Amino acid sequence: MRKIYNKISQISGNVVVLSATGIKYGELAVIKSERGDSFAEVIRIDEKLVYLQIFSGSGGVSTGDEVHFLGRQMEISFSEDLLGRIFNGIGKPRDGGPVLTKNLIEIGGPTVNPAKRLIPSNMIHTGIPMIDLFNSLVESQKISIFTTPGEPYNELLSRVALQAKVDIIILGGMGLRYDDYLSLKNTLEEEGALSRSILCIHTAADPVVECIMVPDIALAVAENFALQGKKVLVLLTDMKNFCDALKEIAITMEQIPSNRGYPGDLYSQLAARYEKAVDFEDAGSVTILSVTTMPGNDVTHPVPDNTGYITEGQYYLNNGRIEPFGSLSRLKQYVNKKTRDDHRPLMDAMVQLYAYYQEVLEKKAMGFRMTRRDHSFLKYGTLFENELMDLSVNIALEEALDTGWRILSECFKPEETGIRTELINRFWLKSGPHITIDKNP
Repeated sequence: MRKIYNKISQISGNVVVLSATGIKYGELAVIKSERGDSFAEVIRIDEKLVYLQIFSGSGGVSTGDEVHFLGRQMEISFSEDLLGRIFNGIGKPRDGGPVLTKNLIEIGGPTVNPAKRLIPSNMIHTGIPMIDLFNSLVESQKISIFTTPGEPYNELLSRVALQAKVDIIILGGMGLRYDDYLSLKNTLEEEGALSRSILCIHTAADPVVECIMVPDIALAVAENFALQGKKVLVLLTDMKNFCDALKEIAITMEQIPSNRGYPGDLYSQLAARYEKAVDFEDAGSVTILSVTTMPGNDVTHPVPDNTGYITEGQYYLNNGRIEPFGSLSRLKQYVNKKTRDDHRPLMDAMVQLYAYYQEVLEKKAMGFRMTRRDHSFLKYGTLFENELMDLSVNIALEEALDTGWRILSECFKPEETGIRTELINRFWLKSGPHITIDKNP
């Protein structure tokens, strides 16, 4: 039975407050005003006071309007018909296609019981060497791209969407500029990937409440596809905008602010979404790759700071490249041992040698004399950046490993790499002149 109330006690921005009982957090309501019906969602309950966030804004709403509580949370249609479609932040078509109404599912449900999750064990190949070779993306992982505004993070997500070896891509955009939205859509469409993708897009011009609904819609749909046996990759951009939307709503409700004005439950809000990443037994999986922009490249900002405690690593996107320092996939050890014997040793050696290259750059900038070995590091660093770090490089993991060996052979002697003799003898031949090192000279 629907609950109906006809007295709104307060209107503050897009939030209305009324006294009601028997209402649940997240429940939907319809406010009947002169401008027509407006949907709203319960975002806070304080004893008998119920706070409703109106999706379309409070313009035209008065204190005498009727509020009809629907007794359910927000729902979205779930079926194969979602593939290739584009929706807004509340699940309405943005592409001019038909409204989908069959097989409705609730969004924002609880996370999966940890006892029902499998230990991550499968690698998701992306064709991006700085991910596949150095910090592998693992099925059912939750990981974020830490970057700054202005970096090509949406272009990177497009690359991942086009090349990731998964069944379905779900892209959730929050606070996107309209040209960024068009760029993402056109890229997927032109490259033929839209047919296996679902886009849920909130632009900067849309109501702020729709921003916080995007991850819930994307993850609810992903979870249901995973239960059907699909490998689903959820791409979220930008979680900083999601947190700013939470902040704006908290300020409207006059909540006591926490660090830098963000709500005190910021960690819980983020964790409720990221913990949806799961690998189901005898079914599919949900993997989450998000973007978190950091104002001023400040990793201590509340959004990246809280994100780092929840996710299983991060990729640092800086100067148009994924940096080898700071980037970390905490689950890569589960899959590196299944690729090639030289994967982990080659990765460790190349990152260490790149660190030496950074030191040589400082030495050169200060005017010190360059030795032969210094020139070897300078050559190595240039090859490493051009052939592996450049985001335009698109090669499979096997080719990336061979490229790594070739770069080493062009710059160093085998004994200068720090790699085990056994691996030198097995893999150096593929990349350079065959050199066998005697274990017992």
